[in-house]
Amino acid sequence: MSETVIIGGGAAGLATAARLRERGLPYRLIDAGDAVGSSWRDRYDSLKLHTARWLSGLPGKPIPKAYGPWVRRDDLVRYLQDYATELDLRPELGVTATRVEADGPGWRVDTSAGPLSADAVVVASGYSHTPYVPDWPGRDGFAGPVVHSSAYREPSAYAGRRVLVVGSGNSAGDLVTDLVGVAGEVIMAVRTPPNIVRRDTAGVPSQLLGIASDPLPPVIKNPLTGLLRRVTVPDLTPYGLPAPTKDGFSQFERSRTVPILDCGFVDAVTSGRVLVVPAVTGFGDGTVRLADGQELGVDVVLAATGYRTGLPPLVGHLGVLDDRGMPLVSGGRTLPQAPRLHFLGITVELTGLLREIRIESAQIARALAGSA
Repeated sequence: MSETVIIGGGAAGLATAARLRERGLPYRLIDAGDAVGSSWRDRYDSLKLHTARWLSGLPGKPIPKAYGPWVRRDDLVRYLQDYATELDLRPELGVTATRVEADGPGWRVDTSAGPLSADAVVVASGYSHTPYVPDWPGRDGFAGPVVHSSAYREPSAYAGRRVLVVGSGNSAGDLVTDLVGVAGEVIMAVRTPPNIVRRDTAGVPSQLLGIASDPLPPVIKNPLTGLLRRVTVPDLTPYGLPAPTKDGFSQFERSRTVPILDCGFVDAVTSGRVLVVPAVTGFGDGTVRLADGQELGVDVVLAATGYRTGLPPLVGHLGVLDDRGMPLVSGGRTLPQAPRLHFLGITVELTGLLREIRIESAQIARALAGSA
């Protein structure tokens, strides 16, 4: 029986390996990192899951209750390590996949440790793969550091400094909340006013609403999103953060930017501890230029400007990606030009990515068992 090569040893890769092992299907699980959960280890210290613990466990092992309702970064890393060990998944660490090529009826995966032959391939290398910083005009002339949010760890390095956070997604919301009270001044540059949702209301996770509304069409989801915003979040228009106009869900579909899940962000804005300004358009002589024409003097720019999948060099030549480098299919589905080439966890979901990984890993295992 031929092997399945799983590329990526994070949550998606581990879940796939567990599903295949359960069915007795052989696999090789490779990961470029030097430890299980390496992509989570490198995130900022205050990071917590914004999805509920009981909705975020991988197949075969729930996240321990001792980790609390909102799991901290270090506890999630510990969970992933324990998951790999207890289920005997045996990831091969320090092995980087560079290209996937058709090879007769199967596939060849070129890696840093040599080529691997596979009957099937599951690409589970993660959505937040390659940090992206816009090529702003004049950036090289800016005297202060321009740091992507992936390199941010904790706020003490920014004590007393005037910090500009660029972005309007969850990472930006987390960073400005983390910096308040430590940095001398916290400023947030926003191009598109974000959706903002309470992480939970009276202990009920907003994730449940995302799950319940998932089957509904946008014509219903848009007003539902607007109603939730009006009921749970005060009007932030005076602070530069008006609610999306009538198409909050459609805005998510266009941008694939997860709403800011409020864990103190709204209070930081309404209390005046965070100043919201228009989008960055470039850099001047020691300043940052904004869309409204003003030039802002800051000490540091933290770019919470997202990631790219890093998939084009790996599979872009196979016709399986859209123009943003995102997979055209996910889970158990494959494309006619690339049979038994699956993708998992390389997406953004309002229902919770870890929950979707649990569901879609089962779909992949069923598909591969049926074609074995």
